[in-house]
Amino acid sequence: MIASGKENALSFYRLLAKGKVGTSTRRKLMIANRSRILFHVLLCGMLCCLLCVSGCAMFSPKKQQEQSADKTDASDDKGKVPLYYDFGDVLVPREMKLQKDKTFVFRTPGLTAGVLVFKGRVEINSLIAFFETNMIKDNWTPISSFKSPRTFMLYKKENRWCVISITENEFSTSAEIWVTPTIANPNDGLLK
Repeated sequence: MIASGKENALSFYRLLAKGKVGTSTRRKLMIANRSRILFHVLLCGMLCCLLCVSGCAMFSPKKQQEQSADKTDASDDKGKVPLYYDFGDVLVPREMKLQKDKTFVFRTPGLTAGVLVFKGRVEINSLIAFFETNMIKDNWTPISSFKSPRTFMLYKKENRWCVISITENEFSTSAEIWVTPTIANPNDGLLK
């Protein structure tokens, strides 16, 4: 009866009402109908919850919304402020995170030297521009630089050198900041 496939749903339900459809087919239809009903009930319940949650935000006082917006702006500004780490005159963007396991800093009275290693999701050209701008602001003199897959930037102060090495990886950018003291008289070193 059902095998012809040309009968529409209405005629199928007429046959079902007359009892001309087997009990196993009836059970299958009942299970299918229960599944559809359960699906629609769950869908309606989720939509109601979504409307209730989103509707609550519409009815909150404007004063509270403005205060929460002000707090968000203040925290965004705080998150974007660059930081000075162990070298008090080398500024680093806050988006770059210190890799403590790869960092080494040597301190004596009047001297801090070593390497700081950072990693973050920063575009390489913006990071280069950041260091070019801020190193000059911190009274470092640019000596030279070259750009390649690994960018090097060399700066000098009265008694120190700074080498910044920037490498762009697939999902992040790495920066190594080397600070070392200058040699007062190069002829007094080990190589005579």
